[in-house]
Amino acid sequence: MLSFEQSIEVIGTARTGREAIDQAVATKPDVIIMDINMPDMDGITATTEIKKRLPYVMVVILSVQSDPSYMRRAMLAGARDFLTKPPMIDELTDAIKGAGAASHEEQKKTQAASVPADNAAPVQLQQRASQGKVIAVYSPKGGSGRTTLATNLAIALKEENNRVALIDGSLQFGDVAVFLNEQGKNTILDLAPRVSELDPEIIQEVMLTHKATGIDVLAAPPQPDLAIFAKVTGEQFGPLLEYLRKMYTYVVVDTATALDYIWGSTLEAANLMLLVVTQDIPSIKNTSAFLKMTDNEGIKRDKFMVIMNKYDRRINIPTERVGEILRSPVMLSVPFDDKIVGSSIIRGTPFMVDNRVQPIGKSILALADLVKEKLTKLDMIEVPAPNKR
Repeated sequence: MLSFEQSIEVIGTARTGREAIDQAVATKPDVIIMDINMPDMDGITATTEIKKRLPYVMVVILSVQSDPSYMRRAMLAGARDFLTKPPMIDELTDAIKGAGAASHEEQKKTQAASVPADNAAPVQLQQRASQGKVIAVYSPKGGSGRTTLATNLAIALKEENNRVALIDGSLQFGDVAVFLNEQGKNTILDLAPRVSELDPEIIQEVMLTHKATGIDVLAAPPQPDLAIFAKVTGEQFGPLLEYLRKMYTYVVVDTATALDYIWGSTLEAANLMLLVVTQDIPSIKNTSAFLKMTDNEGIKRDKFMVIMNKYDRRINIPTERVGEILRSPVMLSVPFDDKIVGSSIIRGTPFMVDNRVQPIGKSILALADLVKEKLTKLDMIEVPAPNKR
């Protein structure tokens, strides 16, 4: 099938996982199409080994297995895409072309970082890996439970030896403070205009500390105001997030649905964006359209992790099918539990405070672990090995 595509050249083939590693080192391709089931070494293990040696190589996994656990393992191993056999020709070529473009970008970054005049670039990359991580939670459709996920994820990430900040990026209609039953006089309007003069004392003075969990909260203004976007600009919001990553281990941002300048600054600063989808057709449609838009903008899918919220087994739309439609696997499902979630919102007490042992609480703990694993993987890609050439 690929022989009909003039823009794609097949430069090598392999019958086993070990041969795949050897061929990759010898030919240095942009893209590898990898099966999972192979003799001597499975495709996920081979992908891990290849990404260690050649971080810029993009791997597209092909498999008859559509189980989400396979997709999750593949993505954690560094695969860019996961396609179910047999793929449509357009689906396969689009995946290869997208992966090729991403590979070229990675090669440019690696080359730029490996030949600095004064070795400043590698040091900068190493420092970025040690800084705090910005995690944005986004859904292109309202009602997905985005704020519920962001709030409870921030609590799940909080441990005794780290600091976590929760930022309400929905400036006009943000509900983070309501979900935490916090009422403070300070909001993001007190920080954004002072972004050029920030220091830890100013940050601590404005942030609210949630007593029950220890997370710090930067609330949105309590009243919607059409002039907010003149008071808080993208040029202010981005540097604010960059400063907060110096103070906190994790900075979780609950974003607005609208794609505005604040959202753009959040995407640029974020190490990882959780893309929240539900089992209704409008949500799936909007999420698919969003991913196609980011593909066209050249934004790597590595930056996104698809999460299914309000998952209900009674609805005949399985996560595997949603992953196929989005061409990105659903990495985790948070079960539908209207009773616990509804009660937590009414009380202003996130369910991760008192319902961690329930299935919905366990799913958020699993999400926190998954986020940490993904961020570690991204760090391995962002901090390249020294150039041996």
